[in-house]
Amino acid sequence: MDGLDQLEAQSIFILREAYRKLKPMALLWSLGKDSNVMVWLARKAFMGRVPFPVMHVDTGKKFPEMYEFRSEYTKKWNLELLLGDCPPVEDMDPSLPPAARSAARKTAGLAALIEKHQLRGVVAGIRRDEQATRAKERVFSPRGAGHRWDVRNQPPEFWDQYATPYEEGMHVRVHPLLSWREIDIWRYIERENIPLVDLYFSKNGRRYRSLGDQDITSPIESTASTVAEVIAELENSRTSERAGRAMDHESEDAFERLRVAGYL
Repeated sequence: MDGLDQLEAQSIFILREAYRKLKPMALLWSLGKDSNVMVWLARKAFMGRVPFPVMHVDTGKKFPEMYEFRSEYTKKWNLELLLGDCPPVEDMDPSLPPAARSAARKTAGLAALIEKHQLRGVVAGIRRDEQATRAKERVFSPRGAGHRWDVRNQPPEFWDQYATPYEEGMHVRVHPLLSWREIDIWRYIERENIPLVDLYFSKNGRRYRSLGDQDITSPIESTASTVAEVIAELENSRTSERAGRAMDHESEDAFERLRVAGYL
């Protein structure tokens, strides 16, 4: 097995373990490259069909291309789609910086969906290499009452043995891509020919390396217009994947405050 085979096998094992232990469960589908890889892996894990719903927490501020992709691939991949809206930014913590306050809408929208559907498991496509706070995560990460993340009280995970503690009012976040790197994602996309929103590819010398809300996400300078060119670009890049995310340029603790409160 090569590196991609090992990552694929580990992620499929995690998805099957989660489905066996955590019901009801749903997968967060942000429409970005990582969550599309996650849906692809779930289809492989369960013989071509995802046996649990996918959720899109909709801020109403995504790019039109993302909504078009959602409509097309919900049908093509035969997905059960759960949609949830987000409250207005005025309802969010005013002490947060502007971009983080806008992103906090998704935290509240996700919490409402979890409560509405009484979910015990939520599969999310975060990776340790994306951001320092996410590097503290576990594969199976319990969230207490109020959806809060107690970073100092996470279960140990030795030899791929995953605990799924559960008490009334809590749920477990499952992270099957935690060990993947950005370049692994792109190499897997290339190998498997996984469809993507075309905003990831260069138009007029710019492309999006990370997709989010239109008002807090910016493109980067790039000439990479194919998957192979993106991979070649990443092999020589030292720039952060989230350099185009306004939230990541605000106060150092803003992202961790969001994550503790239940952000992705």
